[in-house]
Amino acid sequence: MAKKLRAAVIGYGRVGRVRRSCIERHPALELAAVCDADPAQTADVTGCPAYREWRDVIAARPDLVFVCTTNELIPVIAAEALSHGIHTFCEKPPGRSVDDVRRIIAAESRQPGLKLKFGFNHRYHQSVMDAIGIVERGRLGKILWLRGIYGKAGGPQFDRNWRNDPERSGGGILIDQGIHMLDLFHLFGGRFQEVKSLIGRSFWKVPVEDNVFALLRNEAGLMAMIHSSATQWRHTFAFDIYLERGYLSLNGILSSTQSYGRETLKIARCQYDNDGYPLPNPLESVTYYDDDRSWAREVDEFVQCIVENRPIGTGNSTDALAAMELVETIYSGDARWQRERTAAIEKLV
Repeated sequence: MAKKLRAAVIGYGRVGRVRRSCIERHPALELAAVCDADPAQTADVTGCPAYREWRDVIAARPDLVFVCTTNELIPVIAAEALSHGIHTFCEKPPGRSVDDVRRIIAAESRQPGLKLKFGFNHRYHQSVMDAIGIVERGRLGKILWLRGIYGKAGGPQFDRNWRNDPERSGGGILIDQGIHMLDLFHLFGGRFQEVKSLIGRSFWKVPVEDNVFALLRNEAGLMAMIHSSATQWRHTFAFDIYLERGYLSLNGILSSTQSYGRETLKIARCQYDNDGYPLPNPLESVTYYDDDRSWAREVDEFVQCIVENRPIGTGNSTDALAAMELVETIYSGDARWQRERTAAIEKLV
């Protein structure tokens, strides 16, 4: 039996615990260490060392590391891990800014034999994978437009969460959650060059945005619309893909909180009248999904790329940079919001 790869988790919150579970279930991995600055987070850890200082994990030289920390630490830890010859997996977002991503990419370029992957796990949901397959087969024609709504209600102590501290997070609901939808836009529609956006704080008294509306268009003319919200009182994930001869509608997304409802994929093929005009309200078929294997699939692909020494396909540094560039373009597209955000940050200083 081949020797197992030693994997460590830095940042042992909710996502870090999910990654630990993936490691323990993977036949090619063994858990080498976990790390969190808060000792209460690792108080129940048995079977491996538990560290408070992430540099101690790097010094122990695991084969690969999962960086599940707050955003400001991601580029620092990732660059250090790569420089020490450690394969690196970073959760989204890949830092706070484009410059953060470029810092990681610079470290990657100095270690061409290592694998670097970013955690855009929505690509690995079965509904998304099935939708991609339908689009690629071409039976519904080319994509005409995309629309995505991704929103949550904030939750207890939301205004005190680190995600609403711009120094640590880089932004609000768009960079935290909406970036998943933007990544799906890239997956289905390619890169978008033209952006118009409206950004604001509708409810939460925080120095970052709680609502973003943006319109996107690429060079081929494909348009997309996103609403990313922290005032969606009923948690919502809705992703519509409209094509020449029908549409796909993804609703709900299986998550660890189970708060977005049951994951479904609706498929509809247009019906036409005698003159060839599409009729409204075509029949839909609905597929329901009850098992979320996205996290495991993502880790499995990462491990396969390491073992087989092949390039990272989806979720690579090019994908991460494109997602962050689009986030920054959306932020910069609303001059009024830029002024409001600057004023809000100055009050904190």
